[in-house]
Amino acid sequence: MSPDAGSSESPEIAPADRAIDHSLAQLSRTFRFLLDITPVDADDVKDDFLEGEDPEPDFTYRELETDPEVVRAMLDDIDVASVEDPTLGHLLRAKHREMELQLEMLQARESDDFLQLSIELYGGVSPALRRQAEALLETVTETEPPGDVLGAEEFLALAEAEIAHYREVDPDLEMHAEIRPDVNGVMVSGDTLLIGPESRVQHARAAALLHHEVGTHLVTQANGTHQPIKVLGVGLAGYDETQEGLAVLAEIACGGLTAFRLRQLAGRVVTVHRLIGGATFGEAHDALVADGFPRGSAFTTVMRVYRSGGMTKDAIYLRGLVELLEHLGGGGALDLLWLGKFSLGDLPLIGDLRDRGVLHPPRVLPRYLHDPAAAANLERAAGTEDLSTLLEGRT
Repeated sequence: MSPDAGSSESPEIAPADRAIDHSLAQLSRTFRFLLDITPVDADDVKDDFLEGEDPEPDFTYRELETDPEVVRAMLDDIDVASVEDPTLGHLLRAKHREMELQLEMLQARESDDFLQLSIELYGGVSPALRRQAEALLETVTETEPPGDVLGAEEFLALAEAEIAHYREVDPDLEMHAEIRPDVNGVMVSGDTLLIGPESRVQHARAAALLHHEVGTHLVTQANGTHQPIKVLGVGLAGYDETQEGLAVLAEIACGGLTAFRLRQLAGRVVTVHRLIGGATFGEAHDALVADGFPRGSAFTTVMRVYRSGGMTKDAIYLRGLVELLEHLGGGGALDLLWLGKFSLGDLPLIGDLRDRGVLHPPRVLPRYLHDPAAAANLERAAGTEDLSTLLEGRT
């Protein structure tokens, strides 16, 4: 029997096991990994770079609010080896190792060690993924005209309206959006959508970006936080790849995946490949410009990949999308993926917890799932191997 939605108890999960889960989740919230490895001055450095004043940019990063060594000592005190439930134990041990890597990366910012740790955490670029990215850059050459642009305040208003829609379903949802001066672009941290004051969003891309950030990242965060297994709110090990793939899938579903966006995802993959191959920042930028990217857009892509010493995370957007398309093409469903933040590889384990009544149903679902046109877009995309066909049938 499934537990009542208001219950915090987990059938068959011992209190000691749940305590370890809660400790990991709580400790994970004490440091802001993505914020702390992202430059605070990217816009200013971009201007200097594009004017030719700074060919190899030197970025500034936030001071760490929490000492990684202190957090690591606290992490070492969490005995994940003692978890009795085999399913939960597997998940928590993997999360423990992921947190170790994240803390090591924070300590290694702007050092040679950072890139190798990033490869261990996010992987590199397989030959197959690189071929797919290069094929996209060769076949998708025409992009849309710029069109109308929304400023930070305008996009914030849209985001707040989107969040209000989900609060109509569940008034207790913890979702927020704000403009922060120390953020570049648009990103989610915890339960908050952060918007940089200099952000510019193409009007034609606004709905897709909302479904990406709010309808995927914030929705799964809210659903995961509601679960008795609390690490589903902060994210199980390796969740980023499936999360970003799922978020891009939302862009496809709502008809908002543009040619420029698809090229952007491919450009991130080839830039990660060039980073690992030893290319300098300037060389990676020039290569993207030669691939047909505007200089400003190329800078942003290279900055994201080269930040803190080399971040291979940006290859996972296209990789995660490809894996989800294969999953759908093989008859797989998305329903369990709304329970929280976890990888496609952990789907059987999450299914086991759900079947045992450990997990609650999701509090909310992405609203595009109720749109028949979105279902048709996903059905058309499922299993495709030629990624350029994802641009067909857009609204």
